[in-house]
Amino acid sequence: MASIKGGPPGPLPRRGGQGRMRSWVNGDGGTSQMDMRSRLSGALKDSMRAKEADRTSTLRLITAAIKDRDIAARVDGEDSQVSDEMILGILGKMVKQRQDSARAYEEGGRLELASKELAEIGVIEEFLPRQLTEAEAGAAVDAAIAETEATSIRDMGRVMAALKTLYTGQMDFAKVGPLVKARLG
Repeated sequence: MASIKGGPPGPLPRRGGQGRMRSWVNGDGGTSQMDMRSRLSGALKDSMRAKEADRTSTLRLITAAIKDRDIAARVDGEDSQVSDEMILGILGKMVKQRQDSARAYEEGGRLELASKELAEIGVIEEFLPRQLTEAEAGAAVDAAIAETEATSIRDMGRVMAALKTLYTGQMDFAKVGPLVKARLG
C-alpha cells in the first residue's frame, strides 16, 4: 500500500493534456465558440477546487447539455461543435426549464426544491448576456419590424428570426412573440 501512495498520482497525465488544450485554446487567439467553452470549463474547475458541490453540479449539467448538442450535430453531419449562439440558446432553455420547475415546486409546497432550482438559474445566468428591459425589447422589436419590412402577421416568422439572430440569450422570446403579434396585427 505504501508503494501505491509513494508512486505518481493517476491524474497527472490527464492534467498535462488539459494544460496543452488550454494553451491551444488561448494560444490561437480563441474563437468565440472556444471562448464560451473555456469560460464554462474554467468556472467548473474553479468550483471543483473550491468544493462548491451545487455549483459544480450545475456547471456539469451545462457541459453535458452542450456535449449532447455537439453529438447531435455530428450525427446530422454538421460542424462537430455548436456555436456560441447555440450555447446561449441551450442556456436560455435551461433557465426556462428551471423557472417552470421552480414554479411547480412552489405550487406543490416543495420550497427546498424550488430554491435549488432558483440557485441553478443563478449559476446559468452568469454565462448569459444581460437581459433586455421591456423598453429595450420593444425598441428591438420595432427595429426588427422595420429591418424586415414586415407589414402583417404573416411576416411574424421573419421578425422573430431576425430577433433570434441578434438577441439570443438576451430576451425571452415567449414574451416577445405576443408583442410582435400585437405590433403586426
